[in-house]
Amino acid sequence: MAEPDERAGRGPTQDGLRALLAANRSIVEELALPAVLRRVVAAAQVVAGARYAALGVIGPDGRLEEFVHTGMSPETVAQIGELPQGLGILGALIETPVAARRTRIESDRLSVGFPAGHPPMTTFLGVPVRSRDVVFGNLYLTDRTDGRPFSAEDEELVLALAATAGIAIENARLYSDTRRRQDWLAAAAEITRGLLNPSSDATLVLQRIADTVARLAEADVAAVVLPTDDDPESLEIAVVAGRDAEGLLALRYPRTGTLDWMAMEEGVGVLLDSVSEQNLHVHLTEAMSVGPVMALPLIGEWGARGVIVVGRIEERPRFTEAELDLAGGFAAQAALALELADARADQQRLTVLEDRNRIARDLHDHVIQRLYASGLSLQGALATPQAEPVRGVLARTVTDLGDTIRQIRTSIFALTDSDPDRPGPRTAVLDVVRRAGAGLRTSPRVLFLGPVDTLVDDVLLADLTAVVSEALTNVVRHADAELVEVDVQVVGDRVRVVVSDDGAGLGDQPWGRGLGNLHRRALEAGGSLGLTPRDGGGLRLEWEAPLAVGDRRS
Repeated sequence: MAEPDERAGRGPTQDGLRALLAANRSIVEELALPAVLRRVVAAAQVVAGARYAALGVIGPDGRLEEFVHTGMSPETVAQIGELPQGLGILGALIETPVAARRTRIESDRLSVGFPAGHPPMTTFLGVPVRSRDVVFGNLYLTDRTDGRPFSAEDEELVLALAATAGIAIENARLYSDTRRRQDWLAAAAEITRGLLNPSSDATLVLQRIADTVARLAEADVAAVVLPTDDDPESLEIAVVAGRDAEGLLALRYPRTGTLDWMAMEEGVGVLLDSVSEQNLHVHLTEAMSVGPVMALPLIGEWGARGVIVVGRIEERPRFTEAELDLAGGFAAQAALALELADARADQQRLTVLEDRNRIARDLHDHVIQRLYASGLSLQGALATPQAEPVRGVLARTVTDLGDTIRQIRTSIFALTDSDPDRPGPRTAVLDVVRRAGAGLRTSPRVLFLGPVDTLVDDVLLADLTAVVSEALTNVVRHADAELVEVDVQVVGDRVRVVVSDDGAGLGDQPWGRGLGNLHRRALEAGGSLGLTPRDGGGLRLEWEAPLAVGDRRS
């Protein structure tokens, strides 16, 4: 394909060799791939004495993926618009990667012409650039500065330069891959440290995962998608990273027919070159025009616990298998860290429960028994004639000991309630007392009597908590009380709630709306509500109803 010229058959000149050596040094000194490509183009322009030079990088589909060029002004480039697509003479070199020279581009049978605004070009030299025996791209040179056609010497020099360029490109790729792998590993270690930190917030760590993947994968958007708690057939976006992607946050959708669910079900990463070419739904498209997409499942001990979905806008390059491999490794490490964090949280909860059970046992086995023995001793002392002068003091002490024992038993029941998602009646009442009584001078004293946790059903529990909440709210607002007591008793087939205080009492005030609601609840439950003065001043509210209210209301 070479054209004859007067220098054919002669080797490279000394000037050409010196230019080649200088160009080789310039290329191999650089390790960053974009800079290497720019230096290769600039060196080829100098070695061949060309006015224009370019390197077309070939993508996986055999078309030009990147076009690095020199010789044209920015104004000319802007006027031309789109970069070459790899057609005509350029495409021929892609299909047949051997060196080619042309003396007149426009008269060549393969020429497809130039776009509007493109500067005129006459002579052409094309040389393939190989990296590890694979064609990475092609060097394109046009128009020698001296007006002569490209010679065999030019071709030989550029071929030698292309060989050096192939080595430099491979080194730059290896360096880039190593740096990127180090970045992904460092990011995975940081995520693991964050998840294993006892004070870390799980949502913030998930956000960091999304931010990290978006940054390292050079993506426009990334989202962490998790199954919903209340519907196993739905997925929800837990966190999202990327500009203009906030509208995706908390988005819920059926899992069927989605890329997310396919990746979770298959347990492997998925690459899509273009969302528009697939029948799978990709939720990222609801925020922006996404083209290339990666889906990275978070695989735990019991299967996929979620998926990281990463996307780039349509105009950007597709994700590579190497990028999928790196991001998939990060996702696997993140999933393992999530599993370890869950295991640590479970262990901490178990430790707390064991401590609470131990404290409850100690209170029951030691403290209550000693108090009970002290109470029996005092009761025995009351029966002796010598106790007459202090009989009243002893009686009050015995009563106080009984109240103390009941209070400790209440604390024991609270300690041993081990299901925070479904608390028992005692715990539910204690939670209401804690919230509603927050405005009191001192914390209310709470006593339970009888099998409250066993016999109070969910319907009746709603009544009990409403009674306690309303009664304590009234005490906080109106009573100005110092001492408040809450008694919940199950005696026989009835439950009774007594809330008493030493405050101002009801006086002549009519029942308000809140007390009226409690009276209505009592009537609906087949019970009663009573308000009486408390001995020693204050008010005593007593609400009573039969057990198994839910059976009668259903």
